[in-house]
Amino acid sequence: MQRLEHMQHLDKHLVDQLANVARESVRAELREQTRGQRRKAALYAGSGAAALYAGAAVALAVGLALDLVLPGWAAALITAVILTAVALALRTAARPHTPGAAATGGTKAAGSAPVPPVPSTPPTVGTDHTRGDG
Repeated sequence: MQRLEHMQHLDKHLVDQLANVARESVRAELREQTRGQRRKAALYAGSGAAALYAGAAVALAVGLALDLVLPGWAAALITAVILTAVALALRTAARPHTPGAAATGGTKAAGSAPVPPVPSTPPTVGTDHTRGDG
């Protein structure tokens, strides 16, 4: 009997060691994958910040160019309208095109799911029409 208990203890110990080895292997693999993804995310963030500043410089240049022929307030207003139009065009391009959006005018609430069609006849589940007596 002691021999069986000893074997069970060895089996349990072996299973624990295998679980630890598997756990460490998965951790190392995830660590390696996330290291590359962190670097990529940092590069995307840097390029986004640079693009933001470049866009601000372009907007400033457009405003200063318009300021040469118009009053300052008009140049700023025209620049703001141009930037608003660009922002709306980008937002429209980013939205997914759904076939039902044109029929409803695109006024669907954010996050709402499409409504399934209503059946032409009511369901008859659970009703027993074969009974003669009521």
